[in-house]
Amino acid sequence: MSIQVLKRRSFRGLLTPAIYGIVGFVTAICVLPYLGVLAAALTGSFDTLLHLAETVLLRYTSTTFALLIIVMIGSAMIGTGAAWLVTMTDFWGRRWLEIALAIPLAFPAYVLAYGYTHILDHPGIVQSTLRDVMDWGPRDYWFPEIRSLGGAAAMLTLVLYPYVYLLARAAFAAQGATAFLAARVLGKSPFIAFLTVSLPMARPAIASGVMLVAMETIADFGTVAYFGVQTFAVGIYTSWFTMADRAAAAQLALGLLAFALLIAFLERTSRGGAAYTDGRKKAPMQRIALGPQKQAIAFFFCAVPVALGVLVPVITLGTMAIGSEQNLLSPRYLGFIQNSITLAGIAAILTVMAALLLGTVHRVHTTRLSAFALYMGRIGYAVPGGVIAVGLLVPFALFDNTLDAWMRAQFGISTGLLFTGSIWLLICAYMIRFLAAAIGAYDGGIAAVGPNMDAAARTLGQDMPGMVRRVHMPMLKTSLLTAGLIVFVDVMKELPATLIMRPFNYDTLAVQAHRLASDERLSGAAVPSLVIAAIGLIPVILLCRRIGREAR
Repeated sequence: MSIQVLKRRSFRGLLTPAIYGIVGFVTAICVLPYLGVLAAALTGSFDTLLHLAETVLLRYTSTTFALLIIVMIGSAMIGTGAAWLVTMTDFWGRRWLEIALAIPLAFPAYVLAYGYTHILDHPGIVQSTLRDVMDWGPRDYWFPEIRSLGGAAAMLTLVLYPYVYLLARAAFAAQGATAFLAARVLGKSPFIAFLTVSLPMARPAIASGVMLVAMETIADFGTVAYFGVQTFAVGIYTSWFTMADRAAAAQLALGLLAFALLIAFLERTSRGGAAYTDGRKKAPMQRIALGPQKQAIAFFFCAVPVALGVLVPVITLGTMAIGSEQNLLSPRYLGFIQNSITLAGIAAILTVMAALLLGTVHRVHTTRLSAFALYMGRIGYAVPGGVIAVGLLVPFALFDNTLDAWMRAQFGISTGLLFTGSIWLLICAYMIRFLAAAIGAYDGGIAAVGPNMDAAARTLGQDMPGMVRRVHMPMLKTSLLTAGLIVFVDVMKELPATLIMRPFNYDTLAVQAHRLASDERLSGAAVPSLVIAAIGLIPVILLCRRIGREAR
């Protein structure tokens, strides 16, 4: 009998029925939204959906697709170009820019939307100044409309290109100089060598970044809703609240879910077994020295996304906040902050614990069931928050109503909404949505823990909790902390699931910012928006410090 079989049988004893039960419960929670959406979509009336098909469904589809294409292309161009410049060339400001280019990731797109609307809309400072200087009337000139598909695409591109930038930068940094120098010896210019050698070698990483951008784009609600861009995400929210048609919302959510899962499949396929380096840097890459004119072009190309994605919105929102009537220290705002931190903190802890559990079980005893549980945990990131919210609310609302009717009939007691109106269901939605990020951080950290360490722990009589506590946790401390911070910040920014599922009169900073912006009180919306962005800077700063250490 082989050693591997002996190890597998030995580790199997680490898993108790209670652990299997918890894994089954987490897996069921992850699967439930998709089953709920499917059941509600197939069993509900199709009257509203037929009406939508005759009126706005084609617009939802074309607008979502157009937005997706624009953001993907824009993010790919900015992220890949900036990554190559800061990695392969040398120009003034490069060391500062290679860190600053990642900072826009901390900002929700809807925060940028509020800031740019304040300065670019018709009553904004830009158009007002043009009218005053040029003595124009309201109809004497043309100015790009910020509240448009193009405006929404620009906001999303400015905050999502770092996904492509970070992955492409890692890919370029891992490439040796041999192939690139061979192209240069054959007479290719640096730009042509980049297109024909460096870019194809980095294609898997770039494709993964672009697919992450696509997932975030179709999941966005705050930006498109504020700009009046009719996408599937807006259609789901409108059907749920405005039309009060749960079946139509579920049917739209099913269509968006299918599209999101297709993107997730394409992302995994794009990675597949592809690699952009063989892991042997036979010759280190020497940075290309640029002339003064090319240095200026490179600096401008890298600095513009940072200026538009960080400096302009921060200055604008800061100015707006100073002139607003919102008191961040008032009991009402302290309640918003407390609610946001409570939800984000609990969700981060439970999500990291779920990732640790699923990952450890799959590591200790790899089966089809453990692989399925891990896969269901990973695909949640590809599913918009609105879809998860609908998928959870439909079955739990049915359960609550059925239980309430039975209790009324049997005992004359109303149980109310036990699950539908609780924060725990909302936290489950957060866990499903962001469990993939925690699993990814776990995978990155556990790779450094050899299987022999597990065997040694088992030999010393440790059960699974003891092995995790005494062996894995000390070595995964940094990875799990990073995962917790990422989930914490993502929950702080999450808007559609919070809007749909939050308990009555339980508002967060994101909900308050959305409400004020919807009422055109942009100065007031600037205050919670800045708090959300400031909190979002925490994991980005940690990531930037890591990038800086690797660069040195």
